[in-house]
Amino acid sequence: MPYEQFLSAGMHIGMKQQTKDMERFVYKLRDDGLAVLDLKTIEKRIKLAAQFLSRFDRIMVVSRKFVGWKPATKFAEVVGAKELTGRFLPGTITNPAFPGYYEPEVLLVTDPLMDAQAIKEAGKMRIPIIALSDTCNETGLIDFVIPINNKGRKSLAMVYYLLAMEIEKCRGKIKEDEEFAHKPEDFETEDRRKRREE
Repeated sequence: MPYEQFLSAGMHIGMKQQTKDMERFVYKLRDDGLAVLDLKTIEKRIKLAAQFLSRFDRIMVVSRKFVGWKPATKFAEVVGAKELTGRFLPGTITNPAFPGYYEPEVLLVTDPLMDAQAIKEAGKMRIPIIALSDTCNETGLIDFVIPINNKGRKSLAMVYYLLAMEIEKCRGKIKEDEEFAHKPEDFETEDRRKRREE
């Protein structure tokens, strides 16, 4: 995947705030104070996460954040995962009597801050957790971090698109990127401002 696509999606743009957990992923600070994430690290970690995720049948992908709903849903559809968007109700992973109970083998979250309930429950059940983490996120409970701009529509679409494509390659469903039947736009949440203007 050419780095130009990472750059145009803004995957590398962090926040002005950086936690101790995320400092090691920061490549540099821009003049305006925004952190810039390292592109090679982003690419490497997406591939490593996909290799790990590809071994599981019961992946749960979670996004309380609205801009992550469509990317998470499309990702789940492509790789056969269970998606949960919106509020994560207590007991979803921990209480077998709960109507929406699901027992994942691995959890993928869009934002460690907003998806804290899912992380808490997965931790209790000793389920591995992979998180898309921005520079402001705490990652103490996360098993594997993908450093990424997790607030932008295009960035989230691109990371979920790349993860889905890499998983399909690891599973032997496709051999080359060109065989992947989806585009980053298929994963992208509609811009609410555009919708209001129409």
